[in-house]
Amino acid sequence: MQHTFHQELDVLYGKEEVDSFFFMAIDALYHVSRMALALKPNYTVDDFNPILNVLELLKQEKPIQYILGETEFCGLPFKVNGHTLIPRPETEELVEWILSEFNIQNSEIKILDIGTGSGCIAIALAKKWPKASVYALDVSADALKMAKQNAALNKVEVVFVEADILGMQGKIPSADEPRLKLNELKFDIIVSNPPYVRELEKQYMKPNVLNNEPHLALFVKDENPLVFYKTITEFAVRNLSKNGLLFFEINEFLAKDTIQLLVANHFSSIELKQDIFKKDRMIKGVKTGD
Repeated sequence: MQHTFHQELDVLYGKEEVDSFFFMAIDALYHVSRMALALKPNYTVDDFNPILNVLELLKQEKPIQYILGETEFCGLPFKVNGHTLIPRPETEELVEWILSEFNIQNSEIKILDIGTGSGCIAIALAKKWPKASVYALDVSADALKMAKQNAALNKVEVVFVEADILGMQGKIPSADEPRLKLNELKFDIIVSNPPYVRELEKQYMKPNVLNNEPHLALFVKDENPLVFYKTITEFAVRNLSKNGLLFFEINEFLAKDTIQLLVANHFSSIELKQDIFKKDRMIKGVKTGD
């Protein structure tokens, strides 16, 4: 069967990626790990239909994560579907950067993840910092439904808020104040991986992304590509605590513009980081003043 995968898919994806697809599918469908398969090279199954269905969908360039309905992020299991972006290695790097800035396992800080999607950033932080109060916002009710499932799957508590950051109307139910507004809270960390791909960049995207992942979470208008960054930065000015940190995943082509946005809003100690592919991908700023 592995040979069939390579025959059918190598021209689309390349040998290494096809190997990855095959072992992911075998593990998910038949609960046989790559290591176990290596120890039993003649292993066979009674029903080939599930793996053949995966092969057919891969030939249609549907992402393997959507086919299997699951993926991994920061070593944690996540469910995904067409309402959520597929968590990426670059975003894992962003989480690792946030974690490296603190040694706060026992600190009761507040964190807000804006545009949470599958919940991967918020849940990974909540898992690492169980005493933190983690909030996660998204405009999509369908995405939040999946994020809540992922929080339960990973046994963490996250307060999920359905709201549009561009017109903040989110409400958080609370034992003390049933209609407490999100914008009345102060956070120690605000992080966001908002839509940042310009319409003009669609032509450079792979079909498996362009034709499957939610455009609401991907694209912004060419004439206003930093609309989310501007709104979130202004929100952070009001809602970060003193010396609070703002983290963004960014469009590699708009790094200078995004830095200037933080400078204009009086953030200090601004840092730009590249991802594993040597692309400008992450920015951190420190709020100055109260």
